Amino acid sequence: MPTKQPDAIALLKEDHRKVEGLFERFEKTRDDARKTPIVKDICTELIIHCLIEEELFYPTFRGRVEDELLDEAHVEHDGAKMLIAELLEAHVEHDGAKMLIAELLESEPGAPFYDAKVSVLSEEIKHHVKEEERPGKGLFAQARATGEDLNMLGERMRSRKEELKAQFAAKGLPTPVSRSLVGAQLKHGEPVG
Repeated sequence: MPTKQPDAIALLKEDHRKVEGLFERFEKTRDDARKTPIVKDICTELIIHCLIEEELFYPTFRGRVEDELLDEAHVEHDGAKMLIAELLEAHVEHDGAKMLIAELLESEPGAPFYDAKVSVLSEEIKHHVKEEERPGKGLFAQARATGEDLNMLGERMRSRKEELKAQFAAKGLPTPVSRSLVGAQLKHGEPVG
């Protein structure tokens, strides 16, 4: 008898737990040579996770919510507004994480602020996970309440995930793509103090 595959939300939660475990491994590691593969795994998992959310999960619910805004009564309106705001916030959170991922992929253990960047990325991801998984009001709870077929969506997400893993194994990790940040240029200076 085939085992039941996790639905879309369970799949995303599995990703969250995996990345949390990788961050914990990094925090316990003192050897720079061991940090590099852990950070590469963190970056790979987060890039794939962001892509499947942005390509499949968020659009599934954004379209549904926008339709509700146009077609449903005011009773639905406040919940729909909240979901749109959370979807937009998720994009900004993703882009902040992508900026740190790009920094880490261009750096190496022992470089100034390397460990601090991993720590900040970990905190950013913890906040993002908390927002998505918040019982009753979080993005996942609201998405589940729409009645969308989460098993079908989970299958599409799983398939895309495997495709991305194979692509990255063959070609390496891509430069993260921002969906909300405009790419402002910063000047790089020496650390203060």
